[in-house]
Amino acid sequence: MTNPGRNAYVDWLRAMSLIVVVIWHWAFTVLYWSPEGPRATSPLGFFDGLWLLTWLFQVMPLFFYVGGYVHLKSWERAQANGVRLGPFVWRRIRQLAVPGLALLVGWIVLGSIVSWYLEWDGVFPIVRLVVSPLWFLAVYLMLIALLPAGLWLHKRFGSLVLIWLGGLAMVVDVLRFNYHQESLGWLNMVLVWALAHQAGFFYQSVVDLPRRQDWALLWGGLFGLCGLVFSGLYPGSMVGVPGEKFSNMAPPTFAIVALLILQIGVVELLRPTMERLLPRPRWRSFNETINRFALPLFLFHTTGMAIALFLLWLADLYVPEQTANVNLAWLLSRPLALLGPLLCTMPVIWLFGRRWVKPAPAAVTPAPAPAGD
Repeated sequence: MTNPGRNAYVDWLRAMSLIVVVIWHWAFTVLYWSPEGPRATSPLGFFDGLWLLTWLFQVMPLFFYVGGYVHLKSWERAQANGVRLGPFVWRRIRQLAVPGLALLVGWIVLGSIVSWYLEWDGVFPIVRLVVSPLWFLAVYLMLIALLPAGLWLHKRFGSLVLIWLGGLAMVVDVLRFNYHQESLGWLNMVLVWALAHQAGFFYQSVVDLPRRQDWALLWGGLFGLCGLVFSGLYPGSMVGVPGEKFSNMAPPTFAIVALLILQIGVVELLRPTMERLLPRPRWRSFNETINRFALPLFLFHTTGMAIALFLLWLADLYVPEQTANVNLAWLLSRPLALLGPLLCTMPVIWLFGRRWVKPAPAAVTPAPAPAGD
């Protein structure tokens, strides 16, 4: 029996956003070993122009955008059933915080035991690398905690909230870069991601726009990114790259706002095609499967990667290098780099993450809106 409250394309976007992050970490993380322990860097700094891929595959803005829509619809359904906002927010925080904290505490305890037994502090950089993707979960939990304020602002001021958040994010960048107030940059961890989340409240309004407006979003975001990047104000990569003057992600800059607009345009242009494909049996089955496993896969993917590298090291098939070694052969081997982490992550999910692998409710795809000018 289908659940009329779900949307197959939204589920697809949410799951695929997490899976893109997992694949990126598995395939494009360059590890090397310093005297203090392992370090991670990006291959983007080794190939000219490869940073352009991040304009599509840095999908955190898209994930927070879709998350805003999901939270809005979930709250509307809960409210219709008599649930109060406080318990609703707390339940959603608990659903995500419990597995995240369990993973964090588990690795801290394991790292402490190994460090004590081997008398080697180098294990803690390993722990830090494994749990580092949890920053995203922390931001997502922050947005859930701010949901009451976001809903009130949306109801009271509507689209003005997007303008205010975007304007404040730009002001933060001006103060950070022109007046050297670096610490203020971290305000954009709230402003930029809250903007993406708040934009998700307008998801249905965007869906209802004529097709021409989807192109307007795409071109507006693309021209905005080109202007910010090729003027020399912001790095081209939407992820951190060693050697750049700063990262567009840590903390996020106004360039991420332009990226969000571009990605909203892209997914809207793809929506009619995906809405035709997703009801088909094979696509529907695949969509339901990735939605069941996306969250536990994200939580445990770096654990599986660490296990895979450890097993390869035991088998003398992996030799830690002192410097990052990236070349064309390395780039061509990336599909093979996915196999080990995948094979080692699935048993971890089976052992520790089965409680978070839940059958996804069948999702329905709304009838495509009539085309318009």
